[in-house]
Amino acid sequence: MSLALYRRYRPETFEEVVGQEHVTVPLQQALRNDRVHHAYLFSGPRGCGKTTSARILARCLNCERGPTPTPCGECRSCRDLARNGPGSIDVIEIDAASHGGVDDARELRERAHFAPAQSRYKIYIVDEAHMVTSAGFNALLKLVEEPPEHVKFIFATTEPDKVIGTIRSRTHHYPFRLVPPGVVRDYLAELCEKEGVTVEDGVLPLVVRAGGGSMRDTLSVLDQLIAGSGPEGVTYQLATALLGYTDDQLLDDIVNAFAARDGAAVFQVVDRVIEGGHDPRRFVADLLERFRDLVILAAVPDAAGKGLIDKPADQLDRMRDQAARFGLAELSRAADLINAGLAEMRGATAPRLQLELLCARVLLPAADDGSVLARLERLERRLSTGGAPPAVAAQHPPAAQLARQQAEPGGHPVSHQPAGWPPEDEPAGRLATRLTGQRAAGQLAGPATAEPPGPAAVDQAARPGGEAAAAPSPARPGTARPGSRPAAHWPAPAGDGETAVPARPTPVDEPAVPAAQPSGLDTLSVRRMWPQILEAVKHRRRFTWILLSQNAQIAGLDGTSLQVAFVNAGARDRFMSSGSDEILRRALIDVFGADWKIEALVDPAADPSRSPGPGDPGDRGPGPFRGGAPARTPPAGPRSPAGAARPAPAPAAQPGPAPDLAADDPEPPGSAGVAPAPRAVPVAPEEDVPSEDDPDADELGLSAHELLMRELGATIIEEYEND
Repeated sequence: MSLALYRRYRPETFEEVVGQEHVTVPLQQALRNDRVHHAYLFSGPRGCGKTTSARILARCLNCERGPTPTPCGECRSCRDLARNGPGSIDVIEIDAASHGGVDDARELRERAHFAPAQSRYKIYIVDEAHMVTSAGFNALLKLVEEPPEHVKFIFATTEPDKVIGTIRSRTHHYPFRLVPPGVVRDYLAELCEKEGVTVEDGVLPLVVRAGGGSMRDTLSVLDQLIAGSGPEGVTYQLATALLGYTDDQLLDDIVNAFAARDGAAVFQVVDRVIEGGHDPRRFVADLLERFRDLVILAAVPDAAGKGLIDKPADQLDRMRDQAARFGLAELSRAADLINAGLAEMRGATAPRLQLELLCARVLLPAADDGSVLARLERLERRLSTGGAPPAVAAQHPPAAQLARQQAEPGGHPVSHQPAGWPPEDEPAGRLATRLTGQRAAGQLAGPATAEPPGPAAVDQAARPGGEAAAAPSPARPGTARPGSRPAAHWPAPAGDGETAVPARPTPVDEPAVPAAQPSGLDTLSVRRMWPQILEAVKHRRRFTWILLSQNAQIAGLDGTSLQVAFVNAGARDRFMSSGSDEILRRALIDVFGADWKIEALVDPAADPSRSPGPGDPGDRGPGPFRGGAPARTPPAGPRSPAGAARPAPAPAAQPGPAPDLAADDPEPPGSAGVAPAPRAVPVAPEEDVPSEDDPDADELGLSAHELLMRELGATIIEEYEND
């Protein structure tokens, strides 16, 4: 019958103690200096060498050539305290777990006064000292404080805090630590060579992990594997099956499935784990250990050389490939989810269900910061391999936009804002200074008189590839009262039942580069994102946000252009003439990453307050827009003659709520016959809070007319005085 490994290889000198140099070196130096204390306290985890070091210290003190840091091993005391020796009568080991009462302490106190029988000192080794009761410690207190010259005390405990302070303060405390994994593995390899046992690669790391830093536990695990091994030695399959660890093949399969976002492969591995009889909690713990190694490999490529990871060479190559497929942010997020799932599985009644839910969370992209970083890493890897994500087009203006900017003389970008409007990105302070100076110089007059283009010019501008009209159309007949403001830019009269659209500068003939569009979007999807679109518009210009939120709704999407339906022609014309289509286009790029052409249409049935729900049929609802295609609006009725008399003004109405932006605007010429717009939903009070960077109207010194023109895009049609 063989002796256990931890007993067969128990150290006999301080040099043989593994991984506790911070304790053994000071003790040896104290023995050399002959400054040995009368009481010591050794604390630390189990199996790390506390009791063994206490026996070695007793051997050093009672050696005939001592006290010496190196026992001779030949004298009677050294032989009695050797590895397989009978023990010494003057070295008394007490197990405080069963002899920690006050009666035991009193008996020890009575015997301590007798001189040693054979050795220089009578040494008491009190193991598991934290089990001594308070009354027992109090009984020993006087003896420990002032012992006889021939008495030495060595207390060994795993919980030094439970030793009362009066005892602990009278001892020299030496804390022992867990043995580092690299030191344990080297020691095990040396021991296996001495035993003549063949061990496969990957077995010793499992043994070290099972031992948890305790040398005694590690040697017990290795002894068990050696006892159960065959002629081929200790194999990896034997170690994983006997110790209950997950096979590396299962871990490789599920990690590769996570990297490929292959849900079917992930849940197949889960099924193999359950069908193979593995403990789901142990599997999750092993998976967390694997992701820990992958995180370290991603952060430190030479982690194996620095001793941070202890794996075979072939396993390290596979793990480097896995770490490269994930990225550091995605690995960190997955490790956090697995760690949280492992905590949730403690005490779970359905561990398989918990494991499957954990795998689903790892596969599912979330909205937290870690998930955003993981998505960015995947996009960067896709770009590095030659793929282009949908949002790349949003970073560069398409060719059509560049051509539209170069269509004006001089190649300067075209501004779609009315005259007198400030730049969109101008700070508030600079804006106030500039407008004040313009007012003083008389530059903030109303918009210059400009007649709209005729029908031929509109048709030519709207024709693809056509050129803009070179000369303006003849002036439209009409009169204005003295002192009135110039007329607004109304669109040309509709013809053949079509609603007129203001002319836009036509891009020059250049080959257009199509921008990448996100796949899977339809009209209903864009309608559901309408609140987010409005929020993005609000950050860019509040006027456009008010105009869209109260008067517009998504009408259709055909892949390259987005149709926006307005409740009346006035709202549509203000949208186009104020440059709000460009604001909406930029907001769509922010939300969807798509550069769509904006088409403004008139649909009296459009309901700006309606937000489609999950069961909304989308474009099958009532209204002239069905299936994303705009319907033709009724032809405009005959206009009143230019010189027709104006009706008498109506009596003043009682004060009421403020009219909305779209319903109370004067009807533009040529818009007769259009159905009245439904009343728009008012702006919520919390949304109408002025921003801190808004300019002060008093400081700007603008008149009411100028303020309405700049802030709301209003245009004065005619002025008259009430008698």
